[in-house]
Amino acid sequence: MKKEDIVLLNHGSGGKMAHELIRNLFFRHFDNEVLTSETDSAILDVGDGQLAFTTDSYVVNPLFFPGGNIGKLAVCGTVNDLSVSGAKPEALSVSFILEEGFLLSDLEKIVISMAETAREAGVAVVTGDTKVVEHGKCDKIFINTSGVGWLSREKKKISYGTGVAPGDIIMLNGTLGDHGITVLAARESLEMSPDLQSDCAPLNGLIQHVFETGAAVKFMRDPTRGGLATVLCELAETLQNGIELEEENIPVSPVVRGACEVFGYDPLYLANEGKVVMVVAEKDADSVLTALREHPLGQEAVMIGQITENHPGKVVLRTEIGGNRIVDMLAGEQLPRIC
Repeated sequence: MKKEDIVLLNHGSGGKMAHELIRNLFFRHFDNEVLTSETDSAILDVGDGQLAFTTDSYVVNPLFFPGGNIGKLAVCGTVNDLSVSGAKPEALSVSFILEEGFLLSDLEKIVISMAETAREAGVAVVTGDTKVVEHGKCDKIFINTSGVGWLSREKKKISYGTGVAPGDIIMLNGTLGDHGITVLAARESLEMSPDLQSDCAPLNGLIQHVFETGAAVKFMRDPTRGGLATVLCELAETLQNGIELEEENIPVSPVVRGACEVFGYDPLYLANEGKVVMVVAEKDADSVLTALREHPLGQEAVMIGQITENHPGKVVLRTEIGGNRIVDMLAGEQLPRIC
């Protein structure tokens, strides 16, 4: 059987093959305007308002890692998908697929973590489902979470980025790759810096703090699978504007940078679970940066680039040594099972 006839790990990477699967198979059969907009949350008109609705499944390996576990990850991921759409998260559903023989003590640890994270984010788990399969039919536990949140009409453009224009500033609230390298280290029992842990965190409080400045936030996305590079490649392709990044401004911790040098990873493509990419009007950049740095999850926030009329549809990185290179979408699977 040929590779093109079967599902591969690369189809779950969030990169090129994942996009091809979604567009060539799922979009072809589920075709509708809401789905094919490819936003992190579906934006639905409901009465006089708008509802943001999202869903995600979590299969991370290992289940527990420094800074979090599969349960915390599931709540944060869904809260963040709603939040970067400009919505206020309101409620979550949680569904468990459990393997026969899974320790109830580990399940309780995961559920406690989910409950604590939901309370931190100010959302309630209001419905759910549980299935148990025979031993060997799944890897201990898989979790699906869905979420809903209210969205004001003036924030609808954030998901689509339709207000983004040349001159707008791109911001990031902290270091790249912490989650991806933490999961790798836990999986392979690697000895890393004791300070390294996943950045897994709910972002709605940080985002609300930025909204309170009154700044024109034009686009947001959380750079999970496929990392920062994939988010910005998608934005450039959709808008047919260019994006220019300054490598020296992109924050990467020394331990993550060191791991990338050893294993050949590029931090631009590593998964993050507590980071948000924001595009804001140039006139608001300083006030947004200040607001980000006032919040515990944004103390290392930086301006990393700008929207430009040059090289439409492409992302260009100005390197630390003064050259330029094209940043493309992730073409394979750097780290499987990171979320």
